[in-house]
Amino acid sequence: MNHTTPNIKGIVAALSAPVFLGMAPIFGKLAIQAGADSFTVAALRTLIAVLLLWGVYLLFFRRYLFIYPAGFIGCIAIGTINGIGSLFYYGGLQMLDASMVQLINGSYLAFALLLARAGGQATNRRTLLRVGLALFALAMITGLTPRAPNWLGVGLMLANALMFAGTVILSQYLLYEMPAPTVTLYVLTTMGVVVFTVWLAVSPAANDLALVGSAWGWLLALALSTALSRLAMFMGVKFLGAMQTAVLGISEIGVSLLLAMLFLGDTLTLGQWAGVGLLFASILLIRQSDLTPQHLTPGALVLANMASVQFHSIAFHRAFGSQQHDNAEGTMSAITTQEMLAIQRMMGAQIGGVDPYPIGKLRPEQAVMLQTQEIKLPSALKPPPPDDNQ
Repeated sequence: MNHTTPNIKGIVAALSAPVFLGMAPIFGKLAIQAGADSFTVAALRTLIAVLLLWGVYLLFFRRYLFIYPAGFIGCIAIGTINGIGSLFYYGGLQMLDASMVQLINGSYLAFALLLARAGGQATNRRTLLRVGLALFALAMITGLTPRAPNWLGVGLMLANALMFAGTVILSQYLLYEMPAPTVTLYVLTTMGVVVFTVWLAVSPAANDLALVGSAWGWLLALALSTALSRLAMFMGVKFLGAMQTAVLGISEIGVSLLLAMLFLGDTLTLGQWAGVGLLFASILLIRQSDLTPQHLTPGALVLANMASVQFHSIAFHRAFGSQQHDNAEGTMSAITTQEMLAIQRMMGAQIGGVDPYPIGKLRPEQAVMLQTQEIKLPSALKPPPPDDNQ
């Protein structure tokens, strides 16, 4: 795949994700107004979305049902994080206006940046500027409201923003080796298990679905948008990378504002509209280079360090290992220093001590160079060239 041109499939997926995500607070608020509590909305919309996905996959896309154990564990981890975040989200939605909810939720962009940086992903100055503008805009939107916001609701939304950012960033590692439809299915299934369990434990409506009343229509619409949004989001992450998907996804705020005005009658002050304009200005700073795939190889952060660990084990055995731990031919005791250096270079092991926590301290491109032996040994440590006369 050409990494210098934009990936059309990834761009379409990343841009369609905010459309479906932007519908979530509207349908969710309408379901709450129709009589469903926040836990019921979170649980039933996820449960219905899971049932829809399993039905479609069993009928048309059975090839995406296969998953290997390590990938399944990763989906469980991400689904648990996203499921807990969704409980925070609908808890905040019950206390705040839908437009305010989505505006505060836009702070996930800052959390995504911090998590991406911690994971070793490079970030250019324009991306930092865009995030700074977005955060300043969010401060204007929440600070210039005509009435004091419900700070518990604001706190719940910020907690959800952190969880959602973690979902986007962590999914990039998982999507490196797995198709997006498979990740969507098992992540959403895990979400369903998490929120359904909490709903049964704490919701007063858990044993009486009649309390949901006329909210079923909005719950079905919310479930469909949930399934499509997760599928589009994970496809965007797979083809463009987590950070660019997160930046493009901030446009979901515009979708939510428009729908909130049309269906819920929400309004913003002049200062808040100025914040919205500043928020979209940060989106307009996108360049073509931001739309090219920016994958982060999960093994690149660990495998180079593993090679160093293995090499140090070999070197330790060569120096101090007993004869009874060697093979019958005494291979380890016969290895020369030049052969040891050749093994080190072949394995891509780093020179010096082993860093037990390499995450975030080695850029992906450096790890790839290390694995492909493009980082050269110092001349003093290089073995001499072979003598053709021997």
